[in-house]
Amino acid sequence: MSSYLVPGARRRAIVVAVGLACGWNATAAPQARDLDPVVVTATATDRLASDAPGSISVITREEIQARAVLDLSDAVRGTTGITIAGVGFGRRGIRIRGMDPEYTLVLLDGQRVNAASDAIAHADFDLGWMPASAIERVEVVRGPMSSLYGSEALGGVVNVISRRATDEWQGNVVYNGGVVGGNRGGNTVQAGLYAGGALIPGTLGLSVFAEHRQKDATRDPTDERLDEQEQRRANTGRAVLTWTPSEQQRIDLSHLEGSEFRKRNTLQAGTVPYVYETIDDIRRQQTTLSHQGDWSWGQTRVSAYQSKLERENRRDIGEATRPQDLRDDIVDGRATVNLGSSHRVSVGAEWRRERLDDASAAASGTVEAIQTAVFLQDEIQITEGLSVVVGDRADHHSEFGWNHSPRAYAVWHLNDEFTIKGGVGTGFKAPSLKQLSPEYSAVGGGGRFTIVGNPLLKPEENTSYELSGAWQRDGWSIQAALFQNDLEDLIQTVCVRSCGLRGRELRNYTNVAEARIRGIELSGIVPLTDGLRIEANYSWLNTEDKETGQELNERPKRSGAASLVWEYGALQATLRGEYVGPQKQASGTAQVTLPDYGLVSLDTRWSITPKLSLVVGVDNIADKRLDETGALYAYPETGRYVHAGFDLAF
Repeated sequence: MSSYLVPGARRRAIVVAVGLACGWNATAAPQARDLDPVVVTATATDRLASDAPGSISVITREEIQARAVLDLSDAVRGTTGITIAGVGFGRRGIRIRGMDPEYTLVLLDGQRVNAASDAIAHADFDLGWMPASAIERVEVVRGPMSSLYGSEALGGVVNVISRRATDEWQGNVVYNGGVVGGNRGGNTVQAGLYAGGALIPGTLGLSVFAEHRQKDATRDPTDERLDEQEQRRANTGRAVLTWTPSEQQRIDLSHLEGSEFRKRNTLQAGTVPYVYETIDDIRRQQTTLSHQGDWSWGQTRVSAYQSKLERENRRDIGEATRPQDLRDDIVDGRATVNLGSSHRVSVGAEWRRERLDDASAAASGTVEAIQTAVFLQDEIQITEGLSVVVGDRADHHSEFGWNHSPRAYAVWHLNDEFTIKGGVGTGFKAPSLKQLSPEYSAVGGGGRFTIVGNPLLKPEENTSYELSGAWQRDGWSIQAALFQNDLEDLIQTVCVRSCGLRGRELRNYTNVAEARIRGIELSGIVPLTDGLRIEANYSWLNTEDKETGQELNERPKRSGAASLVWEYGALQATLRGEYVGPQKQASGTAQVTLPDYGLVSLDTRWSITPKLSLVVGVDNIADKRLDETGALYAYPETGRYVHAGFDLAF
């Protein structure tokens, strides 16, 4: 990796950090948070976080291991600019800077997983691909990233980076169990295994992981017949074979398999409401073959992978949802070349075939679309402290044609302590296969209306502006950011016939909505004494539906999180607080304001030996229940949750 992109004083830090990220043998990192880790998501190349063109947060493996993490939403909760949103059925999604969860693109080692929400109502299935025990770190980029990753990256990207094998065999076994107070259910069990090492030292490596996790259903406090949160049971495994035929080349072959069972007792709306049991069986697969080269003139990466998500639904009463199968076949490649001492140019291309098997989407039962893309990015070092990243990606969709996603961003290091960043970028989200299909037809609203597809839809678009500043020294860190998202051509359902007549109303998908989201983000780290520090962040949002002039629903105007971290020898304790401010919510044809609330949690980790650690924690210590203040919150917070477990390394 060339060092011209950062001031000379930082070059050694980059080499050490990249070595740690790649699993090279090195001395153990200090327990204190690394204020400037190496990241890859913002440019698809290695850069220090302070040099990355965008606002980016990193959640480390150590942070994930210290908490009860059942899925990706647990891992990123409390991160700057992140709020957890409801997607229906008590399920959760990741909202970045007030953008809807379906505008957050989830990647696994830089490769997209199936966007389940595009085809399945109330789906959060893209949050459970990678078990917590196999995660090396999670990188969150706030702001549109379609210039690199194409559709779905309208609001931001969450990239889950897995652990990799080293020449020395190592691994760990983790177990965690928890109980929820109040005798309402919600108890959990989670067990995971990771192992990685060399089959042929220096040439062939293998890493494997497996995990089982389950969570009991939580009963609804207002009706014992219903479940507030569904029962879940999941098993996931993955194996990665790494071949390094030379020091310049690495070839990875990986395969992931996962199955998940969900069960929920819920209420069927309508003229004669009734309670029914619904069960979802979900299966995941991802197979990847990739080649990475580090040559004298630059770097290359080529990969081919297939992601599959299958969902079958059954009910004890009423008609079940028809089976739905999503499949993505993707081939992509990228080459990065150093042109002189001031330019690092990346060029790439992608071919993607998206297929949906769903009898409601078309008479044939199958709809598909092919997307091709090319992108160009130039990382320009203007002076030792000033760099600019410019790029554009052109995506061609077989149904709606070309879409461009340009981006321009500048990073200016005034000195070793102060950094100013700013830029503008665009993002888009292609209409789903269902939305585009002229044959799609489905009943919604408990039988109130029928929705049909529209092949004339255009992509939803976002133009984002950002300006930020950061200061860091001797363990102190302060960051502030201003941003604005201008959204256009948002897709909504609009009544086109028999409006208001139950059972006869017909709705169509149309590009009609526009919105604006402005905000401020503040974050910082303050070391109090040796081994004691405070980490905190705060976000303020101003949202507007441009059609109605009202605030957007389910966007807290204020939110934030704070942690008091204490490290003393083999013991680490973190007292976490989370604040969710007032938010608007629809109630019939009116809009009401839901009150704010706060949660306090405690995590402890005790390293009994260098190989064995004990983890004990309490989430929601005060047992805050949202049903006590209103039934309109988008999802139910879990009550007081006490958990304990161990991590045994080998």
